[in-house]
Amino acid sequence: MTIVTMKELMAVEVKENIDEYTVTDLCNIRGKASIAAVKASREYFEKEMGGEDRWSCGFAWVNICDIKGNTKLGRKMKQSGFKKDYSGSYCEWNPSGIAAQNIDVKEIGARAYADVFKKYGFKAYAGSRLD
Repeated sequence: MTIVTMKELMAVEVKENIDEYTVTDLCNIRGKASIAAVKASREYFEKEMGGEDRWSCGFAWVNICDIKGNTKLGRKMKQSGFKKDYSGSYCEWNPSGIAAQNIDVKEIGARAYADVFKKYGFKAYAGSRLD
């Protein structure tokens, strides 16, 4: 029996063409992005806000653009858990999963999540709005 570490499990080689990613690759990229979002949001919440949920409330998300749903990559995105939003892009709401209401905390997490996808060649943007 082979024991696989979390680092090995989430190791994804950057491809020249995003169409080459497998469903497993996309799930692992998504996992890395989620970890980055949680880490960034928690650090900001603890260091900058002193652990208090205050100031402006809002929402944040990430859009992964320019992938048609009827392509091989589009089907792999769906299989890895992404859903399209009204804009036609694949979307992840509150990628950090943090329960705080502060928009800054959520934006920091969304930007960290988008940055991971950008590293792998995707066109990804963080979005937000006040509540």
